[in-house]
Amino acid sequence: MRDNDDGLRDLYQEVIFDHNRKPRNFHAMDDASHRADGHNPLCGDQLTVYAKVSDGIVQDVSFIGHGCAISTASASLMTEAVRGQPVEQVEALFRDIHAMLTEAHPDCDLGKLEVLSGVREFPSRVKCATLAWHTLHNAIVQAGDTAVTE
Repeated sequence: MRDNDDGLRDLYQEVIFDHNRKPRNFHAMDDASHRADGHNPLCGDQLTVYAKVSDGIVQDVSFIGHGCAISTASASLMTEAVRGQPVEQVEALFRDIHAMLTEAHPDCDLGKLEVLSGVREFPSRVKCATLAWHTLHNAIVQAGDTAVTE
């Protein structure tokens, strides 16, 4: 019988590979109300996150760019998780994801996003996994102004 950690590692790899090969919501958004550019100088990942926010709800979200498998998969997973959510909940999710990857696991259920917890085993890849999240945060905070995330 396989150890539970091996099962989680396999799931992590499967989800990361799937979202890297077929990223969801990978397109520019001409009518976005919020936009930010993100760049990870350590590995060269670059992306732009677009969001359409109306009445405090993220109505639509997408991204374009290039990066490693973890960066692309994290951006893809993020777009699925935040669409239709209130901005306050998106910001709380940003904090929870950041905590999960850099500190202690938050005391909440992150659903499918839990697969990103595997990145903690590779500290040099944490910035790859958080790039899209920081970029979306900047897009929301900057209220549509272009911002660069490091």
